[in-house]
Amino acid sequence: MATKDPSGPRCAALVGPYLSGKTSLLESILAATGAVRRKGTMKDANTIGDASEEARARQMSTEPNIASTAYLDDPWTFVDCPGSIELMQDTHNVCMIADVAVVVCEPEASKAITVDPVLRYLAERKIPTILFVNKMDAAAGSAQEIFEALREVSDRPLMLREVPIVTGEAITGHVDLVSERAFKWNENEASDPIELPAGVKPLEQAERAKLLESLADFDDTLLEKLLEDQVPSRDEIYRYLTDSLQKGEIVSVFFGSAERDNGITRLLKALRHEAPGVEGVRARLGVAAPKAEPLAQVFKTIHAPQIGKLSFVRVLAGEVKDGMSLSGVRVSGILAALGQKHDKRGKAVAGDTVSFGRMDEIATGMVLSESGGLAAGNWPEILKPVFSLAIHAEDRGDEVKLSGALSKTVDEDPSLSYGPNPDTGELLLWGQGEMHLLIALDRLKNRYKLAVRGTRPHVAYKETIRKPVSQHGRHKKQSGGHGQFGDVHLDIKPLPRGTGFNFNDSISGGVVPKQYIPAVESGVKDYMAHGPLGFPVVDIAVTLTDGQYHTVDSSEMAFKQAAQLAMREGMPKCNPILLEPIYQARISVPSEFTSKVQRLVSARRGQILGFDAKAGWKGWDEVMVQLPQSEMHDLIIDLRSQTLGVGTYDWSFDHLQEFSGKDADKIVAAHNGAAPQAT
Repeated sequence: MATKDPSGPRCAALVGPYLSGKTSLLESILAATGAVRRKGTMKDANTIGDASEEARARQMSTEPNIASTAYLDDPWTFVDCPGSIELMQDTHNVCMIADVAVVVCEPEASKAITVDPVLRYLAERKIPTILFVNKMDAAAGSAQEIFEALREVSDRPLMLREVPIVTGEAITGHVDLVSERAFKWNENEASDPIELPAGVKPLEQAERAKLLESLADFDDTLLEKLLEDQVPSRDEIYRYLTDSLQKGEIVSVFFGSAERDNGITRLLKALRHEAPGVEGVRARLGVAAPKAEPLAQVFKTIHAPQIGKLSFVRVLAGEVKDGMSLSGVRVSGILAALGQKHDKRGKAVAGDTVSFGRMDEIATGMVLSESGGLAAGNWPEILKPVFSLAIHAEDRGDEVKLSGALSKTVDEDPSLSYGPNPDTGELLLWGQGEMHLLIALDRLKNRYKLAVRGTRPHVAYKETIRKPVSQHGRHKKQSGGHGQFGDVHLDIKPLPRGTGFNFNDSISGGVVPKQYIPAVESGVKDYMAHGPLGFPVVDIAVTLTDGQYHTVDSSEMAFKQAAQLAMREGMPKCNPILLEPIYQARISVPSEFTSKVQRLVSARRGQILGFDAKAGWKGWDEVMVQLPQSEMHDLIIDLRSQTLGVGTYDWSFDHLQEFSGKDADKIVAAHNGAAPQAT
């Protein structure tokens, strides 16, 4: 059964790796649809998208760029998503509310793997997908090699919709495999229809046959026709393609050059005729409007200067009017975006992609309705962080202001998080990589006028002991009037790794009154914050075995001081040893990079526990490793640099491990002020 024709405004997400040309594609689309008079370029810093200071400084998208326009009277919103894998949370969220995702990639077979993560994400959720191979005017290698490489990294069948016309070594046009019409490309102008070149005919016929055979896997009627050597009509083929695309079963592949405006009209026509409507988004999110009331999904939050908080939403059902209350919060303005320009509207209807103003209590991921209480059952999980910086305001007077600014920054990007490290006391900012956090720090500076420094976090080293000791401690002081007297005997011994701390007493005969025993334990714990090596002490047992008291001069404070003295004198005799945190990581990479990961881990004092094929990921491996925390800080940077940016890992604390030798001695010396800490 054919999919229902879409109605109402639609939304397309432009996604793909860094440098694939998504921002240029958005500019070409806006020019072709009349939304702008003249295309902007990153070089001239006049694009509709990437207008923030952070984006301009890096010449890359740092947040979604949202632009509403119309093509042949059909309303559309295009969302250009950041290409950096470190900003993937925004991409995941936008794709969930888009009717179709246009994956943009470069025409290099060796870079095909860079679109693998986003193609997998889209395939897992059956999001309708079109693949646009950009920059074909400067393709590196043959078109056939490029398309075959892309087929290798896609879980869904790729339906090549065009074949190139090659003149000399340059691609100068294309042939549509369905209509069998040929077009000559013109720079920054519409393509001209031409006769199908004789030399291209064999390739066109072969690829058209592959297209039909692949489509037949999803339609029995088409399969029967092909088996009977019947040639389906052009309209039938378009219907089969549209049906399979809207169901998320296939990926249609087009190509062109956004910079030269080649292939843009063909892409727009495919979107207009084949992309589904908002009904598919509702089903994908697993939400339904109770009693046919308005329904909207929040996919992005921005705290904009002068404007205030904007909640970007896709209206999934019904009609939202300015001033209406959704989920208990009043909508204070409905705005349609064209980059940084926001046009006010009185209402938004199903399918619209707009922003609601000043809904301060509303967060990204929430489903808004009049009755409230709804949730998207399939909303993307927040990505686990892999990189952190210890941060502080350069001006101490800004510390309070920093907390509020961080809260807004995390509200905008939930894949960022912050909080104190209980072991080191540092305020840590966590994210998806170094670039991610540097962008966040720049945003704090540019939007909130906060100068914030980010430094490498300290490692949470601990220390323990390797042999038991019995130690006497006496605190005695007489200075007129009541004195101070406390006397204790402590047995100090090591415990198995991970046990923590145990305190007991074996006092008999009241040599230490019961009311003073908690003070002894308190004194021991106070000392343990800084052991003989200068680090917190773990995995020891302390037993109070004997002592003395004075009826007048003894007090809780005196026994606390006596316990600290016994620990201070006894612990250095216990053969103290430094402990370093060891983490377990599961590193995911394409199989061709597995050997590089093994060398990378070995160079960082890591231990490889084994590797295997990554379940459900064709051509990928998972490498299980253990690494010292001190070696994990910039692991993600090296990993991505050696895997074309696609390698990643998840991690968890595993255990504390004894650490000795010159490197350990340097850490102890640095921690105690002899030199900068080596991490």
